[in-house]
Amino acid sequence: MSRRMLILELLALVATLAMPAAARAPEQAPAPLDRLRANIERITRGVNARWGVYIKCLETGEEIALGADEPMDTMSVIKIPLMVEAFRRVEAGSLKLDDRYTLRDEDKRPGTGVIRTLDAGATLSVRDLITLMNTVSDNTATDILFAKVGGVGPVNALMAEYGLKSIRATGTTDAWFQALREAGSAARFHAEAKTPFGLASPRDVGRLLEKIARGEAVSKPSSDAMLAIMRQQVYRSRLPKYVTGYAVPHKTGDFLPYIGNDVGLLESEKHRIVIVVFTAQHYGVGAQLEDAIGRVAEQVADHYAAR
Repeated sequence: MSRRMLILELLALVATLAMPAAARAPEQAPAPLDRLRANIERITRGVNARWGVYIKCLETGEEIALGADEPMDTMSVIKIPLMVEAFRRVEAGSLKLDDRYTLRDEDKRPGTGVIRTLDAGATLSVRDLITLMNTVSDNTATDILFAKVGGVGPVNALMAEYGLKSIRATGTTDAWFQALREAGSAARFHAEAKTPFGLASPRDVGRLLEKIARGEAVSKPSSDAMLAIMRQQVYRSRLPKYVTGYAVPHKTGDFLPYIGNDVGLLESEKHRIVIVVFTAQHYGVGAQLEDAIGRVAEQVADHYAAR
């Protein structure tokens, strides 16, 4: 290279470096989905817990997965697979939604729900039991339905048939509460993690929700009936907390402050978005964990509302 050419190249380099920043070629902005993922990661880092998050827009196929493939304790989210198995039996003719069950004192379970407050002798339909199990997470209804479908085995077999092998019911609510009492300490019980109420990866729960949303869980009428029940959920301090413009069929799972789960769909005229948020190993204030879950859903809702 000649001396003259070298001088010209050096002068051009100096001129480029001297340009105002605005005149230089701009750095490529992150893609919208990358920004959404970064915002969700920021929220989860703000709360000291183990997180499992799975999000999928059914119209675009876009996914976000954070720790989504490791099984976690579902708590009452496992009641969704139980509901699916109950509807499968209804379609098979071995169970009817209008069948009546007469409540006994020995059926009553502690924890969430309203059936335990009723007098023995009250009668409820299978439809009532499924609805209460989901909308108020009724533990008494749950164990009655487990008995009606033949225990946890048929539920797990159906999930395996769907290819959702990480989803596994592990026992009744009665067995879970007995194990908790025997542990003597809620914190020790959670830390030992010997008796989950159910196990599933966030991704597999998301895939089950997708089957329901697409009308492929049992059948289109059964899937629609399940979504209608889930839209009546009364606990709204997590996924729906900061969301507007969407219907939010969902199901919570609780062992606060250690576990706060919520899974469901954000439904609008343009989009259906599966959203699964599992947590564990949280030893702070339960309300703060719930708020963070609400903020995750808010980010997802706002992202797709703008598209």
